[in-house]
Amino acid sequence: MGQDIFGFAIRMVALMICFTIHEFSHAYSAYRAGDDTAKMAGRISLNPIDHLDPLGTIMMVVSSLAGFGIGWGKPVPVNPNRMRRPRWDNLMVSLWGPLSNLLTAAVVGTVLRFAAIPMMMSHSPLAVNGELLLEAITGVSILLAIFNLLPIPPLDGSHILSAMLPYQAARKYDMLAGQYGMFLLLLLIIAPGNLLWHILGPPRDLLWKLFTGT
Repeated sequence: MGQDIFGFAIRMVALMICFTIHEFSHAYSAYRAGDDTAKMAGRISLNPIDHLDPLGTIMMVVSSLAGFGIGWGKPVPVNPNRMRRPRWDNLMVSLWGPLSNLLTAAVVGTVLRFAAIPMMMSHSPLAVNGELLLEAITGVSILLAIFNLLPIPPLDGSHILSAMLPYQAARKYDMLAGQYGMFLLLLLIIAPGNLLWHILGPPRDLLWKLFTGT
């Protein structure tokens, strides 16, 4: 029981770190593109509280209790009309969330690859807990990136797909996604048979092996 609680706590810490990096990257990339909406809303921040989303936080808790961790933060306010190249910059702002998680996973996974053996040889609680946290950050970062690339609102994948479609097709997609997106997302989350994990699991395992070598 104690191990379960400890594992849950580790995953929640990793989630807080990873989704904060994710939302910060959205806000900062929008600011760099010329849109200061997120900056004015206080979202260029590394304080997790500034990025909490009620439903996304519930998803973090539920998924962490289930043994893995995914979720999302409060959507970053973005005004493409204030960007220098609205369509392109909006696409890049959406991409930078998942991309920041993949970069985090690559960096932390590389550290884990070369530090795992020395940490395993050390019997100190700090080394053991540090390794567990590195593993959690790497795994959660990968899952957050893949999950947020799904083309379902309010996830980043929906904005990325919309920006890549021709204008008229993008308008139709945005209309349908706005009407049914949240329903589809909730259906995917609660679907029986671990449907969500069957979607996320294979690319997660591939990236884990690529970044950590294990």
